[in-house]
Amino acid sequence: MVTTLGKIGVISDSFGLGVRADLQKAKEVGADGVQIWATQGEMEPDQLDAKARAELKQYLAELGLEVSALCADYGGEGFRNEADNVWKIEKSKKVMTLALELGSPIVTTHIGIVPEDESDPIYKVMQSACNELAAFASSLGGYFAIETGPEPASRLKSFLDSLESKGVAVNYDPANMVMVTGDDPVQGVYTLRDYIVHTHVKDGIRTREVNPHDVYGDLSHEQIAAMNDGSIGFSEVPLGEGTVDFPAYFAALQDIGYTGYLTIEREVGDQPEQDIRQAVSFIKQYKSTL
Repeated sequence: MVTTLGKIGVISDSFGLGVRADLQKAKEVGADGVQIWATQGEMEPDQLDAKARAELKQYLAELGLEVSALCADYGGEGFRNEADNVWKIEKSKKVMTLALELGSPIVTTHIGIVPEDESDPIYKVMQSACNELAAFASSLGGYFAIETGPEPASRLKSFLDSLESKGVAVNYDPANMVMVTGDDPVQGVYTLRDYIVHTHVKDGIRTREVNPHDVYGDLSHEQIAAMNDGSIGFSEVPLGEGTVDFPAYFAALQDIGYTGYLTIEREVGDQPEQDIRQAVSFIKQYKSTL
């Protein structure tokens, strides 16, 4: 079988060294590309003028790195709160513009938990926000990619099917599904096959039933990461030590013809660099067997 699996990415912020040092470290561990947070600090779009953007793009080129995606996750309730959506949409659009300038058409985000009941008023609020984001992304040839985990894949697909364009797509994270909803991440690949534009490579375990609202209800990304210690029923663990069936997951991605990035995410742990190096080797070893 000829592998169609894509390049290896790393969420460079995982190293915690600062933007340029993070990029250097990503190159050192063997990544082809990077996903970068762009919500605050030196990567916040309003802090990057044209000169700074050109210099960053040149620096990436010198390292031989691509940008697999930028991240515009503003926490809270995602896009469930109509009052907050005005500023969140505005900021998200700025990140999309920055991503395209850096060579990537993808911005990842969490939109909040999609309600089970489509008649729930929050469902309409989320539809409205995502339709605006989708139209903007589509007009530029880009995608806002929703990260899997807060709801089952089938519910997310129904929500995406209800939107007016494909500019809102999926950033597929198998560990979130294992840890929070208990959904099958392999079957989910097939369910969401028409929408997957970016993926994460992360592992985890679930020790008891978890209420998604306790994780994704109204929390910051830092608070969510802090929960990964098992205190509320799940833990993120180094690749290969959890319950994600990676051979089956990778095989499913290959089966649907996915050729985008496999981006390693390590949100916790005392030795992120070591864990990321292990993950790079894990992926490379798998790809070498195909």
